[in-house]
Amino acid sequence: MNKASLIEKIAEKTGIEKREVTQVLDSFEAVVIERLKAGDEVTLTGFGTFIAKFRSARGGVNPQKPEERIQVPAVTVPKFRAGKTLKDALKSKVV
Repeated sequence: MNKASLIEKIAEKTGIEKREVTQVLDSFEAVVIERLKAGDEVTLTGFGTFIAKFRSARGGVNPQKPEERIQVPAVTVPKFRAGKTLKDALKSKVV
C-alpha cells in the first residue's frame, strides 16, 4: 500500500475528503520527523513507537570490490517498535 491508497482508505472509512486526509497525514509525518530530530520518541499507544537511534561508524567491504575495505560513517536512523495491539492483531492472522 502506498501513500495515495492509504489516503483513499482513510477517506472511505472516515468520510473525510481526501484533501483533508492528505493534510493530516502530511502534518503527522512532519511532526514525527521534527520530534525524532529533536531526540524525542513518538509513541502511539497500542500501535507502536518511532525512535531515532545512533549507529556508530564502522568498517565495511565494498560490494563491487570485495578486497577493498571502506569506512561506513556514523548516522542516526529511524526505528519503529511495534506495540502490543499491533503485534496481537498480526499474531491472530493466518498466512
